[in-house]
Amino acid sequence: MSSEHHGYSDRDVQREVTELEGRSATAARLFDIRRIIGGLFVLYGVIVTVTGLTDDDATIDKAQGVNINLWTGLGMLLLGLFFLIWLKLRPTAPPPPEVLPEEPEEKA
Repeated sequence: MSSEHHGYSDRDVQREVTELEGRSATAARLFDIRRIIGGLFVLYGVIVTVTGLTDDDATIDKAQGVNINLWTGLGMLLLGLFFLIWLKLRPTAPPPPEVLPEEPEEKA
């Protein structure tokens, strides 16, 4: 005997739950923390590197002759690329698909 709730069978409810779990897994892969950290470090690394490339002598003299913006920007770029490469090489595994139990056919 199949239970019915407001016009939905257990199979309909199970199918909806499976679909929502799939969407949740997709959202988890989309918002993987490695993607966010890597993207931000690459973005900020580009900004700081460009700033380091355009620094004048007075700014470099303040840092005792070291172009700190250039080196920091390059370090940020490398770190961001590391996170993005790591994400590409080791992506988040999708959850294994759940097998829905088959409903026994009712004899008429």
